[in-house]
Amino acid sequence: MFDILLSEQTDHPLYMQLYMQIRNHIRSDVIPNGKRLPSVRSLQQHLNISKTPIETAYQMLSAEGYVISKPRSGLYAVNPHAIRSTLQKDDISDHHLADRQQSIRTPAPQNYVIDFNSSGVDKDMFPIRAWRKTVNSALENYSGSICQDGDPQGEYGLRSVLTDYLRNARGVVCTPEQIVIGSGILYSIGILTKLLTGIQHVAFEEPGFEPVREQFIRNGYQLIPISIRDKGISLEELENSEAQTVYVTPSHQFPTGIVIPYAEREYLLAWANLRNAYIIEDDYDGEFRYFGKPIPSLQSLDRQGRVIYIGTFSKAFTPALRMNYMVLPMEMLRKMQSIEHLLSSPSRMEQWAMQSFIEQGHWYRHIRKMRKNYREKHHRLIELMHTYFANSVAITGHSAGLHIQVSVKTHRTAEELVTLAASEGVRIYDLNKMWMNRNDSRYPQIYLGFGGISESEMETGIILLRKAWSCILDE
Repeated sequence: MFDILLSEQTDHPLYMQLYMQIRNHIRSDVIPNGKRLPSVRSLQQHLNISKTPIETAYQMLSAEGYVISKPRSGLYAVNPHAIRSTLQKDDISDHHLADRQQSIRTPAPQNYVIDFNSSGVDKDMFPIRAWRKTVNSALENYSGSICQDGDPQGEYGLRSVLTDYLRNARGVVCTPEQIVIGSGILYSIGILTKLLTGIQHVAFEEPGFEPVREQFIRNGYQLIPISIRDKGISLEELENSEAQTVYVTPSHQFPTGIVIPYAEREYLLAWANLRNAYIIEDDYDGEFRYFGKPIPSLQSLDRQGRVIYIGTFSKAFTPALRMNYMVLPMEMLRKMQSIEHLLSSPSRMEQWAMQSFIEQGHWYRHIRKMRKNYREKHHRLIELMHTYFANSVAITGHSAGLHIQVSVKTHRTAEELVTLAASEGVRIYDLNKMWMNRNDSRYPQIYLGFGGISESEMETGIILLRKAWSCILDE
């Protein structure tokens, strides 16, 4: 067992202390690459704390590629600096090499010139001066509370300003009491697994966001894959399933990019009302829509309290903040009181700063700038794809969000396309882990994110892709 020192004399909650210390141990080889990590139960007994912060820390490490899960065996450390040498002698790394090369967040196994990461954001657009100012203001304005524990549900002031923002931006109607501030989607789902009592079957988009799917599975839920069609999740399959809850990304389905139209949203709500079921709406990049009129969130159309709404600051601001929010239906608030001891909100300092950032109007100005910036990048990427590939590709999922889906007209596999692109220094993604049961289409599909690269890098990447694939395309 490696050394973990937990302190109460810090603003960092337990899960964050665990995450940072284990990550640093892996990076510094205190925990060797490929070493099996302690189980949640054994670490819980060793540290004498609850399971929730340990599970959350492990989920964060897994999401960032510092650990991998081996079925029926456990979690194993992955040191990104040692991957090359380990791949030649470690069975665990060999088994997961392909997954690592195509994962969403894990470090690249080589030096890429261009990385079309679907989770990337524009670092040059971060409002560093305004954020520094609000952080300093938080230090001054809340100095009397800086050594006190905060509300585990999240600072009330931040929850209050979020109610106004969500109503104006996404039509979400709620009170501050319904909002739970969290450290990311996996934390929020972890809390939901404790609230969705009496539910066994959860319908899940196929393909869908694998980390969330695995979170449900780890907590004993039975997942039912529901196909994604041209108008989003198949309502016919959903009706014929045993599902009592469904997880959806309706504003920009991950990874296909499909947007659920208004009529289908109403139908989905009718299904939930009739079955007394819940809809988990993950609105991870709902601020960014480039064509047509904005479509209201599912929660804004909900009149019966069937929608659980989840949003994040990661796409519009920065993933480094590790802060998101969840809006619970009123009837769930009583249940939440029984698990309040499991709640652990992010740093109070960052919550105070974000509250001030929104109150002073910085957030609204930032969103407008980001929307304009991403719209221009989005249009430019599609233009480049048409210029260099013409009829050799078909682009879908391009009306919103920060990535597009591309069907490449070739008889090669998506894995081969990824490998050929890497040979030219370009990292693309087939997101094969997003499927429970892969149903290959006629042509392979790959995914290109544009949030984290400049337009010049984007053009360089597309030119290199054309070079990599020049001999294998069906013209």
